[in-house]
Amino acid sequence: MEEADARSPRVVAAEAEVEAARGRQRQAGYRYNPTLNVDVENFAGTGPYSGLNGLETTVSVNQRLDIGGRRRARMTLADAEFLAAKYRLEIARADLALDVRNQFATALAARDSLALARENEARARELVRVAQAMVDTGNEPPLRAFRANAALVQATAELRTAEAEERTARRSLAALLGSSVSPAELMEGDMWVAPETVDSLATLDVRLAETEKLIAEARLQGQRADGRLDPSVGFGVRQLRDTGDRALIANVSVPLPVFDRNRGNISAAKSDVAAAIARRENAVVNAQAEIANAQAELEAAEARLAALEGSGIEQAREGVRLAELSYRAGKSSLVEYIDAQQAYAATQAELIAARQARAEARAILSRQAAADGDADHQP
Repeated sequence: MEEADARSPRVVAAEAEVEAARGRQRQAGYRYNPTLNVDVENFAGTGPYSGLNGLETTVSVNQRLDIGGRRRARMTLADAEFLAAKYRLEIARADLALDVRNQFATALAARDSLALARENEARARELVRVAQAMVDTGNEPPLRAFRANAALVQATAELRTAEAEERTARRSLAALLGSSVSPAELMEGDMWVAPETVDSLATLDVRLAETEKLIAEARLQGQRADGRLDPSVGFGVRQLRDTGDRALIANVSVPLPVFDRNRGNISAAKSDVAAAIARRENAVVNAQAEIANAQAELEAAEARLAALEGSGIEQAREGVRLAELSYRAGKSSLVEYIDAQQAYAATQAELIAARQARAEARAILSRQAAADGDADHQP
């Protein structure tokens, strides 16, 4: 999984977005730069202002005060956006882990299906041999040999399909793991352990939705701050050339909110907050439904496995053995033997499907219970 994380484009993109959010978070804490003004007046005119005789030079520094909660709103917004980027990174990793688990389950099912197809093909080939021997001894009509050969053709076709699906599943798994070489052997591990309980309110998707609500609230706070007065102050020194005197100057600049009080942006930000609250509620509902569905599917798969792994598969295997003995002894027909084989193959296929369903349900529960790492902590 570490190699898959390092090579996954969506994880790499999410990591880059975290670093971008970290930069914006750092930038949000800076105050506005002061402005240096140099004014030169009363030169190159006429009369007493000809040349540089009446020159007046003023050097001043102006500073935007950044009051009214603007800086605090910027910092709050940047902090929330950084946290959201961290959650999106954790979600990308959790989604990748879900895809790997599901593809691993698919590869395991394909491996077991291939083993079953090989077993079915070998049994069908043996059936052809036995049926031909029965025909040669006059115990069966030639039609029985044709029926056995048809079953062999079908089993061979299913074997070729299973081989192709198994190769495809291993290649797909290798691609998810960031490798160009398909795994030679698949073994089940602790990735199949499902959490006992999953809190829908603690899922990454819900936490991201809550963080996006904080972002919307911070933007509303920022829009309200932009509607308040934003004064600038300045101090400087004026030099009078004709007398050589100096004097201090001061100024205050305040924009008058006569036409624009930012009401439109404030109204839009309020609507964004309402939308974020609704999205958060929707995320909770979706998480609850997905967790409940996965738990139900897990229980159903485990019930199927308990039945199949218990007496189901043994009875089907014993049925094939008895049908073969009965057919060889001439006490049952070829059709009954083939039916017993097909019943055994169907039971095996159902067992494989149940194992895959259990693995996929566990993968979904693990995705919903994915730990958020250090996403709650600021650097």
